[in-house]
Amino acid sequence: MSKQRPFIPIAKPWIGETEAEAAKRAINSGWVTQGPEVKEFEQEFARYVGSDYACAVSSCTSALHLALLTVGVGPDHEVITVSHSYIATANSISYCGAKPIFIDIEPNTFNINPLLIEKYINVKTKAILAVHQLGMPCNLEAILAIAHRHNLPVIEDAACAVGSEIFWQGEWQKIGRPHSDIACFSFHPRKIITTGDGGMLTTNNSEWDKYFRLLRQHGMSVPDTVRHSSNQVIFESYPIIGYNYRMTDIQAAIGREQLKKLPLIVERRRYLANLYEQKLSEIKIFKLPKEPRWAKSNWQSFCLRLPDHFNQREIMQKMLNAGVSSRRGVMCAHNEEAYHSKDSYSQINNLEQINYVDGQNLFESENAQDKSIVLPLYYEMTSDDIDYVVNTLKDACFKI
Repeated sequence: MSKQRPFIPIAKPWIGETEAEAAKRAINSGWVTQGPEVKEFEQEFARYVGSDYACAVSSCTSALHLALLTVGVGPDHEVITVSHSYIATANSISYCGAKPIFIDIEPNTFNINPLLIEKYINVKTKAILAVHQLGMPCNLEAILAIAHRHNLPVIEDAACAVGSEIFWQGEWQKIGRPHSDIACFSFHPRKIITTGDGGMLTTNNSEWDKYFRLLRQHGMSVPDTVRHSSNQVIFESYPIIGYNYRMTDIQAAIGREQLKKLPLIVERRRYLANLYEQKLSEIKIFKLPKEPRWAKSNWQSFCLRLPDHFNQREIMQKMLNAGVSSRRGVMCAHNEEAYHSKDSYSQINNLEQINYVDGQNLFESENAQDKSIVLPLYYEMTSDDIDYVVNTLKDACFKI
């Protein structure tokens, strides 16, 4: 009797005893909330990406919210972004009372199309929120040129992009340096490194970094670490309304160990993505992801496009039946009920009414969602696993 092949998940964090020992270290220290481990993690993360400051928070969603608040986004403002992203991108704008203005993506990178940005800038526009989708860097050079002309801040949703790089001013630099005003990262288990959940903001603006830290802890004027280490009694105050967006020391201790592994993780993922590219390019029918010449992805995900006549759900189900998990292309927020009632957020969905030249549609975004499949990719995958995924995909596409 043949042994059943183990199920291949869509993702799996590379996490083990070193992280368990780190969590134990934090627990045994007696300081388990935001404290010394968080401070060390922030400093080490800033050194890795090359930023002046890094501020740890509870999630990338909270990071995006704080970033938007810090650059002045509020009620009656508009923020230019993409619908083609996890819904947290749009939600973070809504948290501020502002409106996300969705524009379409580039079909080859799944990232915001810079050519469409300028026509949507008006007196209400307060910021541009650009996503590095699936770890693929977006065209920051083009985006920043537009932003500078209109004196607009740019925030990078770099949730998936830790370890990704762009060629900038004659050298390869890490996403998060930051090249814009603020970059926001995620440490969810689906991302490259994880703390269970968590996020990070990076910036070179010292005043903004101070404001992040004020907002993340209820607007408290004095951090816990200062009060508890002082030999004088300190009464804190609360000059502004803040949030409970703290990262715990247990999470940060795990993050510090994950950060040590990050170069190996990115190297391995690039190797596995190259294997996918080699094997899938032989099949000819799929449109495969490609890095622009100025970008190096961390390959947080490997997302390919299916031919138009293929049934996305049917193929995914066949793969699942064969023991291979997959995901559809990245969601579109404007298709979700939470945004249907907000006419400012919605775009024309009747294709017969769309004027593509005027940019009043999200055709490429919807096509990317409905005609793409994300394949499994994680550090501990083997070349045999890649072969099995590819063969399973082929069978799902061609066998009746």
